[in-house]
Amino acid sequence: MALAGLKVIEFAGLAPGPFAGMVLADNGASVTRIDRPSSTSGDILCRGKRSIIIDSKLPGGRKLLEDLISSADILIDPFRPGVLERLGLGPDVFLGNGLRKGLNDRLIYARIVGFPRTGPQKNMAGHDINYIALSGILAMLPGTHEKPTFPLNLLADFAGGGLTSVVGILLALIERATSGVGQVVNADMVSGTRYIASYPLIQTYLGAGMLAGPRGTNILDGGAPFYDVYTCQSGGWMSVGCIEPQFFKVFIETFVENVPEGFDPLDGWKPLPATQLQNDQWPQLREYLTKGFLTRPRDFWTQVFHGKDACAVPVLTPQEAAKQTSSIPLFHPQLSSQVQNQGLLGSKDVIIEAGAHTYEVLKDFGLGNSHIRHLERDGVIQSARPRRPSKM
Repeated sequence: MALAGLKVIEFAGLAPGPFAGMVLADNGASVTRIDRPSSTSGDILCRGKRSIIIDSKLPGGRKLLEDLISSADILIDPFRPGVLERLGLGPDVFLGNGLRKGLNDRLIYARIVGFPRTGPQKNMAGHDINYIALSGILAMLPGTHEKPTFPLNLLADFAGGGLTSVVGILLALIERATSGVGQVVNADMVSGTRYIASYPLIQTYLGAGMLAGPRGTNILDGGAPFYDVYTCQSGGWMSVGCIEPQFFKVFIETFVENVPEGFDPLDGWKPLPATQLQNDQWPQLREYLTKGFLTRPRDFWTQVFHGKDACAVPVLTPQEAAKQTSSIPLFHPQLSSQVQNQGLLGSKDVIIEAGAHTYEVLKDFGLGNSHIRHLERDGVIQSARPRRPSKM
């Protein structure tokens, strides 16, 4: 696999850090998660990883972490700015500075924080909803007239944080192949969200395009009735996204043909293909579609639009979507060299117990049994499966 042979140290954290580590593990990297004593893991992004418990409050724990990081290729730091520096594990220790050489100048030191490191909020607590709020994107998202709504914690945590961090790590690895040295990869979720939202933000800046007007008046933010979600009879929803005129024509003609005979909610008014471009008729079009979808069940509309270029498909529940793919999302994009490994990535074994691999990780990093026993005796390490290292 593409990243086989690379050693990754991932400090246990929330959402973006674990996701970045999982992406690396899915592609063959050996990822070790550092857990704290007495921690109980609720992290479900653990596929392909191992866990070790180290007490970083003890001098021996900090020394062990220093040794592990010194022999790693990648470090994932999910903490607020300054946390690892206070432990004596900041970037300069490994990458060096102008005054001294570091312990591991090939290290890719990836840091994921919420707010920009140089901004006034840099040390504040926050979550996805706060990061997208400061990015300018939350104010553009669909919702009600009173306020926008938020898309779970997908935008900042996983796209703007975890995924952009992985891109930075891979770029740093490519550069390391030429330069021979590592570097710090800084990702913050506010800036990362702004970058992945370049398309709508640039349109706003230019005052042109499908998202240039006030929220709720544009094609992509719920303003257009032909780009929206509609409730069907007996529950369930259909998604409609026929932006292009040729697709709208197929959609509206098919829709009008399949509402019940005598369906006339607007006293004789019926939509035509030309209605799409007549913004003053959008309110009537929305009402017609809203009431029309309610006349039939979702599965009826699914069959009606199946195979047609109408850009109308059902909104599947997670359980329904899993039947078409897999319950656990597979790595994507697919690489032809890794297709045979895709089945392994769908494993339900997505949670690892903190400290489940303490002994084997330390042995893989070159520690002998006597050293491991000494660390265990001093409380520096713990294991979820208490046992003594086997004698050599």
